[in-house]
Amino acid sequence: MAFDPKNVQILLVEDTAVMRKIEIKTLKALGFDGIVEAVDGDEAIGILQGDRKVDLIISDWNMPNRDGYELLCWVRATAATATIPFLMATGQGDKAQEKKAVDAGVDAFVAKPFNEAELKSKIDEALGLVSAENEPTGQPQGPRKKVNGRVKLKVAHIQITDHLILGVLKHLIAKGDLQPQHFELETVCMPGWNPVQDALEKGAVDAALILAPIAMDLYNFGVPIKLTLLAHKNGSIFVRSNREGYAEPYADYFRAHSFYIPHKMSVHHMLAHLFFSSIGLTPGMVGEGQSDVNFEVVAPIKMQEFMQSNHTAAGFMVAEPLGTKAIASGAADLQFLSSELWENHPCCVVTMRDDFIEPHTEAVYEFTEMLVKAGKFIDQKPEMAAEIGVAFLDPNKTLGLKVPVLKNVLSEVKGIKTGDLYPAIEDLRTMNDYMVKRMRIGTPVDLEAFVDTRFADAACKDRVSSNLPGYLHIADRTAVDLLTRNTRVESGGDKSKLNLEGKYLTFSLDGQQYGIDILRIKEIVGMLPIRSIPQAPPYIRGVISLRGRTIPIIDLRVKFGLGAPASGDRSCIVVLDSDHAGQALSIGVAVDSVSEVLTIRSSQIDPTPKFGARIDTRHILAMAKAEKGIRMLLDIDHVLQEDERLTRWVSPEDEAHAA
Repeated sequence: MAFDPKNVQILLVEDTAVMRKIEIKTLKALGFDGIVEAVDGDEAIGILQGDRKVDLIISDWNMPNRDGYELLCWVRATAATATIPFLMATGQGDKAQEKKAVDAGVDAFVAKPFNEAELKSKIDEALGLVSAENEPTGQPQGPRKKVNGRVKLKVAHIQITDHLILGVLKHLIAKGDLQPQHFELETVCMPGWNPVQDALEKGAVDAALILAPIAMDLYNFGVPIKLTLLAHKNGSIFVRSNREGYAEPYADYFRAHSFYIPHKMSVHHMLAHLFFSSIGLTPGMVGEGQSDVNFEVVAPIKMQEFMQSNHTAAGFMVAEPLGTKAIASGAADLQFLSSELWENHPCCVVTMRDDFIEPHTEAVYEFTEMLVKAGKFIDQKPEMAAEIGVAFLDPNKTLGLKVPVLKNVLSEVKGIKTGDLYPAIEDLRTMNDYMVKRMRIGTPVDLEAFVDTRFADAACKDRVSSNLPGYLHIADRTAVDLLTRNTRVESGGDKSKLNLEGKYLTFSLDGQQYGIDILRIKEIVGMLPIRSIPQAPPYIRGVISLRGRTIPIIDLRVKFGLGAPASGDRSCIVVLDSDHAGQALSIGVAVDSVSEVLTIRSSQIDPTPKFGARIDTRHILAMAKAEKGIRMLLDIDHVLQEDERLTRWVSPEDEAHAA
């Protein structure tokens, strides 16, 4: 009989409401309708003790009250529930935790965040529908096949600036500026750290740009890997939510709140722990004892979304450009850059599997040398590197990353550095010692055996300061100073405008100049015959037919209360892309005339003035000072989203096109 997910009753145990909502959506997309929710282990046990049938438990690990591990132990020790398949969903991913759960009887792990395919695979494994034996095992693979004398080198990364050296290298190879003789580069972008860790451990990739503590943890648990190079120095940022209430005593802003980190085994966790400890708070992972600040692991690309959806989230620490992007979008304020707490610190490292290194040493030497060249390119040409970075880190526009944001990150004096990638063992020891001794995370690592410096020795011959360790502010007032300073004035002022910097199409309405982000514009056409729509509001002029597509037309003069519809000799229709009620649409706006395309810098941008409660200015993003006067920059999505009826007048061809 075929497996039918509709017959499976799932108990989903997750304390974070946003994550629970995402997981339910994913489960329903897979056909699972029978889902009951619990916010912690105690509530889950109450459900299991009742009459409800449960075929599968999917549980988070870190939760208040009773956590996922304690729930697993209870399930396995209770006769009535002992055989229920148990799938642990965790964002932490350290090997000691995984072994602990395996010993307690977990059926499968799934790393958060996960997509539909990953979750389905792990559910099938937990239910015994498939075996994990078909997955890569992590056993040595032997020499890879060569094509035209070059071996394919598969490297994993995620969408952060820390991994830009890989994107720049790929760009330089594509342009022919660098021509590898021994390897062919294949990059694999992954949604979070746990998938990268899993792929490296199982041999699904040959190398990865990965957090140094994760790499150390894998090495200590017998994964055959070596650290060959740093991916960068510095480059992370601590931001706090811009909710009201940041005032003396400043530490109370974070007290009894959650704080997001990208991984338990990360320098972000270490530096956030140092910061909170230094200002008199007791930080800890959620569900682990009594803490003033609860660390929660969230995928970097999801941190801003989670913070904005959770009023108890005080902020997050993450690799750039995600922090600056949150500041630029108005969701967060800058607290400090990671280098202000630990100068020239390591973070992500280039880690390679032994079964690639040994048979293909020449390829590793060449790859390392070219990464070093890519790092110097970024330091020397940040604007060009920013353009490359947007294409590499955000190819599908899921992050909404803009060149000005990334350029700001790469140009920040105290920000990311890629000009010196030599792996200083002393810095790695500082990291390992702090996490083991102060945080009681991980185990001591034999760094002399783990770090293979022969490739960096050859590639970094011109280094000047590589052997000088960074300086960790562990016993001074630096953290207190970072807590109390006016970060918006001293460091973060311009970042809040970066999302608005760029090119704008300017146009006229009743003598006033407006601007729309040029990336939203599809085309500009003259006034075409407009077919009116019965019972439509006055500002919806009707629809036009443009090359077989039906496009609704809004008259901005009427919409803004500026008088009669646009009808002059220079009147035209600007066709643009809009996210309307969650649907991508093409919509036309009628304007008096189109003026020019202007490049607006952050220094030209001022906030929208306050005109009192009677005048709604929510559709105005900002005011831009230009040579010929002020331009009002429009939030065109806000302008268009006020009337849900627009979606009624889009032709089926348009809907298919938008999808």
